Formats: sequence, structure tokens, C-alpha cells
Amino acid sequence: MSDRVLALAGLVQALAQVRRIADTGEADGRVLTTALDSVFRIDAESTAAVYGGVAGVRPGLSIMRDYFNGSARDEQLPRLAMAVIQLERRFSHDGEMVERVQSGVRRHAAAAEQLGSMHPEVIAALGGVYSETLSHVRPRVLVQGNPHYLGQAAVVAEVRAVLLAAIRSAVLWRQLGGSLWDFLLRRRDMAEAVRGYLGG
Repeated sequence: MSDRVLALAGLVQALAQVRRIADTGEADGRVLTTALDSVFRIDAESTAAVYGGVAGVRPGLSIMRDYFNGSARDEQLPRLAMAVIQLERRFSHDGEMVERVQSGVRRHAAAAEQLGSMHPEVIAALGGVYSETLSHVRPRVLVQGNPHYLGQAAVVAEVRAVLLAAIRSAVLWRQLGGSLWDFLLRRRDMAEAVRGYLGG
């Protein structure tokens, strides 16, 4: 359950950034770096290593703690998370689509290594991978926000790149045994795992 919670925290914090970017046109640089780096860490030695260590998903763990405590502030975030989880299930059953996404990520890995995952060219490339593949899978993930920012190509590319990171976390969560039943049957276990990581 502990590793599963880390993957879910990665998913949640990526989507929180999607919401922030769509609303304000800006992201938290540290959280954004964690999300984008995770896309390229395909063969990480552990779940924590995907995010550069447990500290990398601390923002997501905090969001989950608020959710379990009933003090979450963003009502749209859980709905967005469910949409991404549903999209991941469809995506993972489409072998050709999975291969297209993986080859797209591998194609841009060298640029990410050289320039950094936050470089505008890398973000645009990842956004392009999402646009050419996952954006065509139903149900589509609909992101609401400020039309002023969502009308800017660079912002849209960033949103799509972070959605790709969210899907990467959703894939990892499912590979670790995660399912929607967790939210109904293992809520207490998840909350305890979150508290364990956050120290109370």
C-alpha cells in the first residue's frame, strides 16, 4: 500500500499543477520538475525513485491527507483524478497506443537529459506526444481554467505535458495493484500510509 500511495500522490500533485496552470498560467517549478522528470524515469529502481525520493511527492501526500480528513479545497481535483484513471485504463489496453507514447518519450529523452525536463522545447515535445496520442482516447480529460491562459499555445503544451506525467503515475499506481476499490475498501489503510510518510 505504501508504494501505491506514493504513485497516487504523484498523480494527485501533477493534476493539482494542471489546475494551477490552467487557472493562473504558472506552475510551482519544483512540483513541475518532479512531474516531468517522472515521465523519463521509466526504469527507476523504486517507486520513490520515480519522483526523486519521497520528498518529491510530499505536496501530493499533503493533498491526499486533506482529502481523507475532509478538508480538501479543490472539489474539481478528485473528478479530474477519476477521469485520468479511467483514461489510463483505456490507454493501457491499447498496445499500439502504449508503444506510440513510449517511443515518443524515448525520442525526447536525450533532449531532456541535455536541456532539463523544464526546458520549453522539452515541454512542447511532451505536450505534442500527449496531443498526438492520449488526447484521442475516450473519455477525454477536460481541463477547465482561465480562457486567457488556455488560449496560449505554451500553456496548453504545459498542461498536456503534465497530464502525460499524471498518466505515467496512474500507470504506475495500477501496476502496483491500485484500483478504484481502494477508495471504497482500503481508505483507512491509504490514510494511514499517507500519515506515515508525512510523520503524523
